[in-house]
Amino acid sequence: MEKLTLEMSLVSQCSVDTCAYNIKNSCHAKAITVGDANNPNCDTFLGSAGHCKEQKRIAGVGACKVSSCKFNEDLECKADKISIGFSGKETYCLTFRV
Repeated sequence: MEKLTLEMSLVSQCSVDTCAYNIKNSCHAKAITVGDANNPNCDTFLGSAGHCKEQKRIAGVGACKVSSCKFNEDLECKADKISIGFSGKETYCLTFRV
């Protein structure tokens, strides 16, 4: 399998323990997508009682669709790291800033 190495903002913390990618407050997806045009929600959230097996990998932010965020540059996150958690009942990028 060919592999691609990219520099991405890290998901340093995720407090959404009901997500399949979350193990011990850490996201283990390869990459997440944040938002739509208006909301910085975690599009990669997958509600599940079971969790992924991969525990070594730490997720990066593959894309951010919230163009109003100060960290968004050409639909990519330029923050060093982000945190994901709840805002009400939604999973949000808690690093989002206008």
